[in-house]
Amino acid sequence: MVPTAHYLILGAVLFSIGSFGVLFRRNAITMFMCVEIMLNAVNLTLIAYSRSLQQVDGQIFVIFVMVVAAAEASVGLAIIVVLRKRQGTLDVDSIDNMKW
Repeated sequence: MVPTAHYLILGAVLFSIGSFGVLFRRNAITMFMCVEIMLNAVNLTLIAYSRSLQQVDGQIFVIFVMVVAAAEASVGLAIIVVLRKRQGTLDVDSIDNMKW
């Protein structure tokens, strides 16, 4: 049986990788994937605590996070596709307006 601390360390590492990706990468798709890594790190942490406390509250929160992540993925990818189509780039520094 793997101790809970190992899951928490893995979650912290994944969250750090995701946050560095969001902060330092300029490609919209890469930033989008880094947000997904951060959400999965939170899910891993919630499941680890849920298992260690022998309660299902963390698993219920994970389901909510997964639903929010699915909605975020659909809306985010639609925005990225429109930005690519209209401005021809995915560099977030060159995208300075959201006007139609």
